Amino acid sequence: MLCNAKMNALDSRWALPDLQSAVAWCSRRNAQNIRCVIDVLGEYAREESQAAGSVEAYLTAAKAISNCRLASSLTVKLSALGALFDQERCRKNVRTIAREAARRGVGFEIDMEGQSLVTYTIDVAAACAEKRRVSLALQAYLDRSRDDVLRASESGISVRIVKGAYAGSNTDFADIQNRFKQLSKILCATATFFTVGTHDPDLIEWMTAKMEGKKHLIEFGFLKGLADRTKVAMAQEGWLISEYVPFGENRTAYEARRRKYLKELESLGRIPAP
Repeated sequence: MLCNAKMNALDSRWALPDLQSAVAWCSRRNAQNIRCVIDVLGEYAREESQAAGSVEAYLTAAKAISNCRLASSLTVKLSALGALFDQERCRKNVRTIAREAARRGVGFEIDMEGQSLVTYTIDVAAACAEKRRVSLALQAYLDRSRDDVLRASESGISVRIVKGAYAGSNTDFADIQNRFKQLSKILCATATFFTVGTHDPDLIEWMTAKMEGKKHLIEFGFLKGLADRTKVAMAQEGWLISEYVPFGENRTAYEARRRKYLKELESLGRIPAP
């Protein structure tokens, strides 16, 4: 049975090869009080058949999360669902997945991608939020993100603040750190639940100090393959922790962004949290 699956031998640091491996990994993390955010790697679909394949894969993943009683949400990338060639079709695909996730009691999230898709992605998330809970990633390195955080909060979207892995408005590390803090302060002031996705030990220290006594209002999100000791230790300390768990055969672009991130840190003489 899928719920009793073992890890596939093709496991990698950053992503898993298939749903079976993702379920097994998520079950292991759940036992450590870490919830998961499962994603099907299929970004940059260029035709309807590719988008339709992603829809089916997401629906199958939602079913597995529900049937196996995993503490996990499902997150989607709009480029995998047709945003690059038919945005109305993409909206319909998102509604289909969000509706099925809600029916099965599975959390629904939307990842943010390149700058050309930011406005569209927020519009899609806001439309989803009219009928169901939805989480959206917003990137600290964009000049527009302060306004986007305010709009998302007003629309009832649960926000996940990340630094950003695509081309942004700013590349200065210290300035992006400051922007991350400013966006977090805005969300803190709303007294609503939000997530921060970071492996920066300085930001983690700053956020834990700021939110001590308010652990129920914040979740710390990490990527599979990074900060493993930190995420486990924080979960043991009572912080809400999640881990992003992507799977699928189309891993090239995703893994390239992870390697680029580590090289950029190395060039700055920095390392992620252990």
